[in-house]
Amino acid sequence: MDQELVEENQKLKAERETQRREDQLRDSLSELQKLKEETANYAKEAERWKVERNTLQNHSEQLAKHLQVAKQEVQGPKCGRDMVVQAMRGQLKKKEKQVDKLLDSAVAERFCRLAKRVDSLRGLRERNPGNTDSDSLTEAINIVINNSISAPVAMEKLESAWRDYSLAQEKLKACQMKEQLGDLIDNRNKVRGVLTATVESFLQEAECLPVRQRMDKLEEVSSSLTAVFGPASMEGDVGGQAFDQYSQWRTQRTQLTSSVRDGTDKALQALCTWSENVGKFFCLSANTVVGVNDIVDGVNELLKQAENNVAKELDSPLSVGEQNNHETKAVSNAFHKVMQHIQSEQSLLRDIMEKYLLNTKFKGEMLQWQNASPTPDSLFSVKKRIRSLRAQLRWRQVEEASLEEAEDFDLTEILKKKEEIAETRNTLFHEIGQERNEYMKLSALAEGCCPELPLLYPEADIHSHMSSGGLVVKSLDRDMFDAEPMKELSGRRPLVCTEFQGQRVILKGYTVNEEAEARVLERTTQFHRTRTQRESQTDTGILPLLALFFGKSDPLAYVMVPYFPNGSLWNVQAAKPLTASETVKVMRGVARGLQALHAAGVTHASLNPNNVFVLHRHQGMVGDYDFIKTPVQRAVDSGMVAGSISLVAPELRQTQGTPPTPACDMYSYGCLLFWLHAPGFNGDLDSGSRLALDISGVKLEDKLQALLSKLLVCVGRLTAAETLVDDYFLSDQ
Repeated sequence: MDQELVEENQKLKAERETQRREDQLRDSLSELQKLKEETANYAKEAERWKVERNTLQNHSEQLAKHLQVAKQEVQGPKCGRDMVVQAMRGQLKKKEKQVDKLLDSAVAERFCRLAKRVDSLRGLRERNPGNTDSDSLTEAINIVINNSISAPVAMEKLESAWRDYSLAQEKLKACQMKEQLGDLIDNRNKVRGVLTATVESFLQEAECLPVRQRMDKLEEVSSSLTAVFGPASMEGDVGGQAFDQYSQWRTQRTQLTSSVRDGTDKALQALCTWSENVGKFFCLSANTVVGVNDIVDGVNELLKQAENNVAKELDSPLSVGEQNNHETKAVSNAFHKVMQHIQSEQSLLRDIMEKYLLNTKFKGEMLQWQNASPTPDSLFSVKKRIRSLRAQLRWRQVEEASLEEAEDFDLTEILKKKEEIAETRNTLFHEIGQERNEYMKLSALAEGCCPELPLLYPEADIHSHMSSGGLVVKSLDRDMFDAEPMKELSGRRPLVCTEFQGQRVILKGYTVNEEAEARVLERTTQFHRTRTQRESQTDTGILPLLALFFGKSDPLAYVMVPYFPNGSLWNVQAAKPLTASETVKVMRGVARGLQALHAAGVTHASLNPNNVFVLHRHQGMVGDYDFIKTPVQRAVDSGMVAGSISLVAPELRQTQGTPPTPACDMYSYGCLLFWLHAPGFNGDLDSGSRLALDISGVKLEDKLQALLSKLLVCVGRLTAAETLVDDYFLSDQ
């Protein structure tokens, strides 16, 4: 009986031990299940650790199998169960270490990735703190629309007053009868009074407008927008709703941007709050109300929310600058619309400024003649002094001649008389200069506010000065000058060299009758006006005409031009030929002169080495031609040669009497250019019927050869303007 009790107790102990081990196994299984669930959660959150998650799952499955085997062997020997439990514990410890390592790596990597993206976002916001392209456009629209300057109220009345005034002035200019002047002048003065009052109102309004500052601001805005969006096309109308559509798009964009940024800021702020709680919890030197749950609960959600919001802002089209077609069109239309507004206002402001300057000048003129009308009294005073000086000059010249012919020759007295003559001549020339100045003033008045002057004062002969562009000087005469004959250059017409107003000049004499005098006046005036219209340019390329006068005691017309000793192209080449670079500069000036003449409808028709002048070996000028001869006569003159090269265009040689054209001048120009590079050329003309110069056997620089091939042809020659932009000239600039 005792033996049975003992065996029963042992059996009970064994069962209890087995039960205890089963409980331990169940606890282990429960812990293992929890560990498996936590591991699976972390593996799902860490995408980069998919391989490790799969490995962990495989190990978990194997462990479950081992546990299943252990359950089946519970009834087995004790030593077997102990070995199974020991093996399970070892595997559990190993897996715990792997899980801890995996968790550490996953959390660190997650925070590192988030930190990098936050740093990128910080840089993006610093680079673009709200001042985007659309911000610049919005600011520009506000500046252009809200601060625009409108036309002064008096501006429209001013234009009407100017039209009435101009009409009244035109009637005065067209008047041919002095008897009608009174009524026309009264009407003009009445209209001018209205204009003067309107001008005063306009100037007062314009002076209160910040026109210059506004022009500068518009230019600044225009340059800024062009730098951002590129040049604007002003063609077509983008529609009146462009600004409204842009404003609507801008509002939507701003709201969306604000929403995205607010979401990011809130998510990161929540993460900052969690970080502060962590710091408070782990600070052992201070009391804290932060509990374990405050730093554990919801941390995964905080990280996930922060990651999502940061990624959303970084990848947002608003951040990367992407726009869909609708948005692009709204911005483009607004840009073009604001540029149109800028150009329109700039045009208005320029108009205001031009009118302000014009009307300020007009006001000054009106103030000058407010109490007295302009008269040529000053001109008459100068003319009186000129007549007196001319009489003195003639008398002293007679006295000099008497002294020189006297038997008791007194050299001292003669030299003294010559000094008196020179002094009187210089004073006379000075007064003639004053006379020209007075004529210029009166001509300006006649062309401007007082067109009645020539008809009111016919004795002043203002019309002659105006019609010749100031070239004709009637007070000059040949006997005033102390001239030296230029016999070496007087084969065709008498030439003399003298001094006028401190400048060495040449007087070219033309024998004229009444008909020829009119032709000379017309042609010299045409040549003179061509140059004076381009006097604002540094190098006009045309020899200036200084004066034209007609002899009072001989049937000659005298043209005064500057004297350049040995300055003709022929003399320069004979003394010291131009270098290649000097030739380019000189012939560029000649081309400019031809361009100016051709633009004015003038064909030179006499371009030869004696009619081209060279200054300082780098400035070329087209000289004046024979003003007696017609263009046809000039074109076939015997002087139209350069060495052995004929400068006459082929079309003029083929048909005599053909009027020369600007193309004929360009052929002569091409021949001159070739002669400068090949002065010894004596080749024949093309054997064909075209009679063009054949230069194929001459070795020339490539660019020069190319230019000449486009000048020395029968048809399709370059114009002067086209020649100036040829590579031959552009390469030397």
